[in-house]
Amino acid sequence: MKYLVMIQGNQAAHEAMTGKPSPGYPAWNEQDMQAMFSHMGALNDDLAESGELVDGNGLAEPAETRHVLAGKDGKPVITDGPYGETKEVLAGYWVLDCASLERVTEIAARAAACPVPEGTLCSPIVIRPIMEAPEA
Repeated sequence: MKYLVMIQGNQAAHEAMTGKPSPGYPAWNEQDMQAMFSHMGALNDDLAESGELVDGNGLAEPAETRHVLAGKDGKPVITDGPYGETKEVLAGYWVLDCASLERVTEIAARAAACPVPEGTLCSPIVIRPIMEAPEA
């Protein structure tokens, strides 16, 4: 079964990674970034080797977000993000093909163990099964 594993984040977390701290998000240094890249790289390598990795990427900062909605007049309403009321946004994801929910949960737990600077607020990792189209 395929699963979407989503790492949540926010603008403050992204800014901390670029050296701009805020409450709950201390500034990352080069060693912190290398530790994160090493951890996630090893996880990605293991998933590719096991054949479970379908796709995965980190996403650009929330400030580069664009929202498109259908307007009442049929024209799109386009707004830039982030929004003050939005606490968590998608920061990165994997599409995994795993034998069970238990297996994908093990993988998400490994991702959640990624090293971060001390004092950093934890961001959740969300697992969603991907629906398969019914056979014709």
